[in-house]
Amino acid sequence: MSIKPINSILFVCLGNICRSPLAEGVFRAVWAERGRGRDMVLDSAATSGWEVGSAPDQRSIAIALRHGIDISGQRARKVRPEDFSRFDLILGMDRSNVADLKTLAPARDRVHLFLEFAHGQARDVPDPYYEDQQAFAEVYRMIREASEALATRLAARASVPDSGQASSTI
Repeated sequence: MSIKPINSILFVCLGNICRSPLAEGVFRAVWAERGRGRDMVLDSAATSGWEVGSAPDQRSIAIALRHGIDISGQRARKVRPEDFSRFDLILGMDRSNVADLKTLAPARDRVHLFLEFAHGQARDVPDPYYEDQQAFAEVYRMIREASEALATRLAARASVPDSGQASSTI
């Protein structure tokens, strides 16, 4: 069994205005910092349709800009059935997102909890929507650390030769 390359990632949260647009933007920046640039399709989406068409929350935009990342051009959208075939990896920000995704997903093996997949911590990225700016700063830190770990993991995975052997790295 060969290791399937991961060329596309969808980040998902409840409304696609706080955590998932931040995760998309941060991972995009981390991936580019590693010289990978545009060799990865990245997007974000919501499990709900409440915020479809909305820009990211101003607090997410502000914390991203503080770190040199502009996510202001993103617009919220709801997960679509074709996302489960289009994306190699679908990362929910919390267990509730993952449970919702798995009820929709024909390819459940593509759906994972972001922090658990990135660096083995079965923890949620908490929703900062009803919190203060400090909560957004903490969410940014969690997403940045997980994005660094995920980029390292994907780079290591890409460098593994196809030996025909099954791997437990992913």
